[in-house]
This record gives sequence, structure tokens and C-alpha cells, in this order.
Amino acid sequence: MFARMVELTLKKDKLNELRDRFDSEILPLLRRQTGFTDELVLRADGNSERVVAISLWNTREDAERYHREHYPKIADILKPLLATNPTLQTFTVEVSTPHKISAKAA
Repeated sequence: MFARMVELTLKKDKLNELRDRFDSEILPLLRRQTGFTDELVLRADGNSERVVAISLWNTREDAERYHREHYPKIADILKPLLATNPTLQTFTVEVSTPHKISAKAA
């Protein structure tokens, strides 16, 4: 399993609009992607402008295909809400209890 972590810094008072766009535009697009398994959107305690979005993918190839073919559209959807450019990091998932993955199996 593979993970993409995108860190976002929102403009002031844009958190609710971010939630709305995730529900109405971003999650439907993600759910149609081959290999997509889950999305977590986390807000920093005490700082509603700092958000981390973590998507989980079956394989690195699935995540890379999404990044090439669909992430630019997601970036355009988010752009009006952001104070800075998003940053992206990628990870191999070593342990995930919902997906029953452990370092031995990964």
C-alpha cells in the first residue's frame, strides 16, 4: 500500500469551503480512481488554516497515475482556498489496522 500526504495552508476562514469541496468534488473524483482506497483530511488543533490530506492507494503506480492524470484538476479546485502552494510527500505504508497491513506483509 502507498500513501500521498499533501499539506495545505488555507486562507483565513476557508475550512468550511474546503470540507464542501472535498465532499462534492474531490472525493467523487478520487473514488473513481483505480487503486484508491481511502482519504483522511486532518486539521491541526489550534490552527484551522493548517490541513493535511492523506490518500491511500493499493500501489505506487496507482498513486502516480492519479498524480499525472487527475491531481492537476484537484490542485485547481483547491487553489482559490490556499494561502500557499501545497506540499506533497509520498510514503510506503508499513502498518494499517483498517487494511490489515503490517511491516511483515508490506
